Amino acid sequence: MKISGFTYIRNGLSYGYPFIPSIKSLLPLVDELVVVVGDSTDGTRAEIENLNNPKIKIIDTIWDDELRANGKIFALQSNIGLDNISGDWAIHLQADEVIHEASQQKFVDAIHKADKLKNIEGLLLPFYHFWGDYQHIRNTRRTHKHEIRAFKTNQFVRSYKDSQGFRKYESQETYDAGEKGSKLKVMEIDVPIFHYSYTRNPKLMKKKSNYFHRFWHNDTWLKEHTAEMDFDFNEVDRLEIFNGSHPLVMQEFIKQKDWDFEYDPTKSNMRVKDKFLNAFERQFGFRPFGYKNYRL
Repeated sequence: MKISGFTYIRNGLSYGYPFIPSIKSLLPLVDELVVVVGDSTDGTRAEIENLNNPKIKIIDTIWDDELRANGKIFALQSNIGLDNISGDWAIHLQADEVIHEASQQKFVDAIHKADKLKNIEGLLLPFYHFWGDYQHIRNTRRTHKHEIRAFKTNQFVRSYKDSQGFRKYESQETYDAGEKGSKLKVMEIDVPIFHYSYTRNPKLMKKKSNYFHRFWHNDTWLKEHTAEMDFDFNEVDRLEIFNGSHPLVMQEFIKQKDWDFEYDPTKSNMRVKDKFLNAFERQFGFRPFGYKNYRL
């Protein structure tokens, strides 16, 4: 059985993505790793080349900056990676997602187990969403608690919406026509994804946020909503303390932290409805009415 990995990145250095730690955390799990590199201007491609790993296959792409339909550009990049792998199983990481070395063998073992189960099409992984720094995580109804990050390639699987997850389709034509597809039947495994989307200097975080808003919204919306002030990490519903260890491949990245963050829970912007539902979830360990892009 062959396991392939795929990811995508563009201007990862300019926007503070831990794409090199992400790639390094994925390499031990796969037989090949397809990296889709958008037309970058900051040396991102050279950083990947410098890894000098024979497993890595770089696919060069040019992003359409005017494609502003619900983050579709990200799904397109993900699907280019998916179209260039050759394995029986695919593992996908986004450029700000990292796998802990303590979980790597467990991940591979789970794939081998699931490969023998005809009713299992993919694997569902939990997420640690780091926010503000490397000691706080956001685990609320406004974050995805789990998502598919590995699946069998013996059917037509495409990136769903803005590449958060995946679904299966009858054909490319049905996918292009906008059909919703079918949710994958998955097995949940205890291999957490370390997600570092909101761990940047507030100035860089605002720069990144303003830029990526353009792939969802038009110029009028951008003018009204993208002020130049620093990103405020306290504009959040709820954070928790993270007491675990970070992946070793992230250590040098974490040492470069050049900002301070002090969490102030009194500034919470959690909605009244979510306060009740989050309290219910913490009490009973179940998320009622939660969105699930999979069949468990």
